[in-house]
Amino acid sequence: MSEPKKASQPEVRLATEADSPAIAEVVKRAFGTYRENYTPEAMVVVTPEAEEFTRRLLVGPQWVVELDGDIVGTVSVTVEEGDLYVKTMAVDPSVQGRGIAHLLMNAIDEYAHSTTHERIFLYTTYFSVGAKELYSKHGYSWVRDTPPEEWYGVPGLEMEKFL
Repeated sequence: MSEPKKASQPEVRLATEADSPAIAEVVKRAFGTYRENYTPEAMVVVTPEAEEFTRRLLVGPQWVVELDGDIVGTVSVTVEEGDLYVKTMAVDPSVQGRGIAHLLMNAIDEYAHSTTHERIFLYTTYFSVGAKELYSKHGYSWVRDTPPEEWYGVPGLEMEKFL
């Protein structure tokens, strides 16, 4: 009688160019859940094609989480106006609630503490279930609400964390 197969543990690693198509698919699934809350213009921006994720590798670190051989989460960081900017946090809806986003946030923190930057910031929406709470648990604070006219007709909020 064979042993039952154990589910693997999620593993965080830096993304490579070869990961870009899988990253794009995870992002499309994750943000697609909220399609009705985005304007068509905003949806194009939040769900870019694989080439955009390849380009991001040139401007800052990007992480993926693998589970059972599949990429199930991603986030990237770049520098904007002298501060670290968190972009495109996405976890496949099929594995949400399993700590994937926390692993990605921990990777950002580890990276951030290895830099000379003093501030990390991000933008999110109130309709992204659990996003504000996730970021708050990782030390981010609300900065301001962002009006719809600031970002493709979609209101949101800015959050920040000081290192």
